[in-house]
Formats: sequence, structure tokens, C-alpha cells
Amino acid sequence: MNIEKAILAVITTKKEKIAGGAPIFLCETKQELELIAANLEAILDGIAHALSEELFIIVKH
Repeated sequence: MNIEKAILAVITTKKEKIAGGAPIFLCETKQELELIAANLEAILDGIAHALSEELFIIVKH
């Protein structure tokens, strides 16, 4: 089985807005959010997408 598209991780500063099956990373500040998203993007070989100022997802295309 080859997964072509998937959400690999969710990064947020708003814990109350998140639920689901992907790994969730909670951050205290926007700066931490952006740093974690950039690092996970590189580590997971995915692409970071900002859905809002408080929410990023890492997607495998």
C-alpha cells in the first residue's frame, strides 16, 4: 500500500480547536508554532500549510 496524500501532523496554539487522528503538537507562541512546523516539514518530508495564524498542518503530497 502506497499512501500518496495524508495529513502527517497538526501544529497549533489553540488546543480547544483540535481533535482527530493525526499527531498533534501544541505550542505556546506563534514563533514556536512556526519553528515546529518548519522542523516537522523537514523531518517528515512533507509540506507545511498554514490554515490560520494558530493552525498548521504537515501534508504528504
